[in-house]
Amino acid sequence: MTRNLLMFLPFLIAACAETSADRAVKSMNAVDQATMSEIMLTVGEPQEAVNYFARTSAEHPDRIDLQRGLAKSLVRNGQASEGLKVWDKVTASPDASNDDRVARAEAQMRTGDWKGARATLNTIPPTFESYDRYRIEAMVADSEKNWKKADSFYDTAAGLTTRPAGILNNWGFSKLSRGDAQGAEKLFAEAITYDPTAFTSKNNLVLARAAQRKYDMPVIEMTQTERAQLLYTAGLSAIKQGDTATGQSLLQDAVDTSPTYFEEAARALAALGEARQG
Repeated sequence: MTRNLLMFLPFLIAACAETSADRAVKSMNAVDQATMSEIMLTVGEPQEAVNYFARTSAEHPDRIDLQRGLAKSLVRNGQASEGLKVWDKVTASPDASNDDRVARAEAQMRTGDWKGARATLNTIPPTFESYDRYRIEAMVADSEKNWKKADSFYDTAAGLTTRPAGILNNWGFSKLSRGDAQGAEKLFAEAITYDPTAFTSKNNLVLARAAQRKYDMPVIEMTQTERAQLLYTAGLSAIKQGDTATGQSLLQDAVDTSPTYFEEAARALAALGEARQG
């Protein structure tokens, strides 16, 4: 019996070694896949990410992390409705996290289901704090015209990130939409200090200033092309507010400033001239 056991021992060791190797390979594959998932979600092209996660999640239907990746990539690719369906499956899983529920609320918000987003947010414990949670809470509060809550959530979200330019811009737009142009101006200006390249914030800053009939260009970093675009924005705003002569002057400045032919500004200027002559 001992002899038989000794004869069988090499095969037993080989089997154990093979099992250990298999486990090591699987572990390495899991790390590689996690790295690839991270790359796809951060720097990959949106459609490429969708294709990757659709394929890998179909190959591993039990992997909730791949389902998360698919849902995120769909929303990132502008397919919020399809992404929401996947988030529904993810959040129905016993392994779902509060981050998953926040992401589901964002997908609902992007599909226009603001009440659904509120309902999902209400399932998350108030003790759970994250930048995304407060960012979504702020926008949902905006949709409910609950300005006090919105301001509180925007403020909290801005304090939870080292790159608050985006949330400050959103907060400024919220202020502008409710008629607080002065408050909006301050927030857009602050957003630009964190990201001087953000043209959206620059354009919004000009809109907020124009709403107060402040049509001069703000003292911020801008290229010649950006200056022409901002003059165009200020000019149209002036015209809408009845300051036609100022608007015409600003449109002319936009045409003169632009390093290339500024078709929209030239067309608006021509149309204004015809209207004034008529």
